[in-house]
Amino acid sequence: QVQLLESGGGLVETGGSLRLSCAASGSTGGIHALGWFRQASGNEREWVGSIRWSGGSYGNTYYADSVKGRFSISRDRARSVISLEMNNLKPEDTAVYYCAAGRPIQSTIATMRGYSTWGQGTQVTVSS
Repeated sequence: QVQLLESGGGLVETGGSLRLSCAASGSTGGIHALGWFRQASGNEREWVGSIRWSGGSYGNTYYADSVKGRFSISRDRARSVISLEMNNLKPEDTAVYYCAAGRPIQSTIATMRGYSTWGQGTQVTVSS
């Protein structure tokens, strides 16, 4: 089994930056991708971005249009940690951010069903 632990959430002003981290532990050898999702109050959980963790596309990153150019995902494979660097934050980025791990194929990498393990979430609040 894989366990995920997020950290780094908090309160930031519009235009500010935050960095979230997700540490994976346990049976990480079977992970094909790690992703970030977010869920604002009253909304469905939505995909933010993902990074391939194994295979020929290892290291490739993918982002939702709403965060492209502002957010970036990086990896430290030796430590089984990924980070989500969030810049130029907007009030609409306010949400609980979740890390997820799984074996998504390309058509499911941006969907919740592509991931089988989820972290507990960390709150990000952007004040206007």
